[in-house]
Amino acid sequence: MTFQEGGSFNSGRVGTRSGAGKGMAIGGGGIGAALVTLLIVFLTRGQADPTQLLQGAGGAETEGTVGECSADQANSDRVCRLSATVDSLDSVWQATLTQAGAELPAVWSFTDQTDTPCGTASASSGPFYCPNDQAIYLDVGFFDDLTTQLGAEGGPLAEEYVVAHEYGHHIQEATGIMAKANRGGTGATSDSVRVELQADCFAGIWAGKAASTVDPDTGVTYLKPITQQELETALDAAAAVGDDHIQQQSGGGVNPDSFTHGTSAQRQKWFTKGYQGKTIASCDTFSASSL
Repeated sequence: MTFQEGGSFNSGRVGTRSGAGKGMAIGGGGIGAALVTLLIVFLTRGQADPTQLLQGAGGAETEGTVGECSADQANSDRVCRLSATVDSLDSVWQATLTQAGAELPAVWSFTDQTDTPCGTASASSGPFYCPNDQAIYLDVGFFDDLTTQLGAEGGPLAEEYVVAHEYGHHIQEATGIMAKANRGGTGATSDSVRVELQADCFAGIWAGKAASTVDPDTGVTYLKPITQQELETALDAAAAVGDDHIQQQSGGGVNPDSFTHGTSAQRQKWFTKGYQGKTIASCDTFSASSL
């Protein structure tokens, strides 16, 4: 188990959507963007029109809200786990957002696909953060893809790392980091890579603080102390979404000039730096001479 017994999560922070949109989201940031690149670049091999892969069927969409979840449910049900994770992320990052004069991000758990200001999010686009409406979009079915397609070990903390990474992009947006970065470039030392590695580091900050941050509504910490085995599953998930690993999984060679998220080793390194340092200053990928 990950979430502490006695905890209860009923913030209404996570909305739910089911339905269909018109085309895959490509304008946001996050783990899913690497998978979109993999889909377009490596599956088409330049032989097909990529826009044909980005089209959805269209259709009606319904909305709701995740209801109350106990800690037991958060440890066994993915949607409840998402809600509980967002609750804990809100608590860890509230002071930073307040100081920046920013609001909490919206969070949407969707099935199939959903329209966003950054395009249409789908199961195949993976989780991503859309700065246009400052919202996180995630189909929890992605966590199956993380294990079956990308070879991650999986587990609760691995899933929570993904959510915390996307929340990290909201912190970057709120504090002005996103606006200053040149996110259009690629390459091993590009701003695109530095943005993603910093989001990994911010996810590490959350993991390092969540086991000591007390939920004011229940009086218990959000997470139990993280075991070494749990920590390794999060690091394994970080490695699974490294540029080099994804390119290898595609059957092609590793091309550092096309990197947008960083290598597996780099993603693990920066998550660990956040986990150990627990400060935004420890996550300054833009001043780092070596990533």
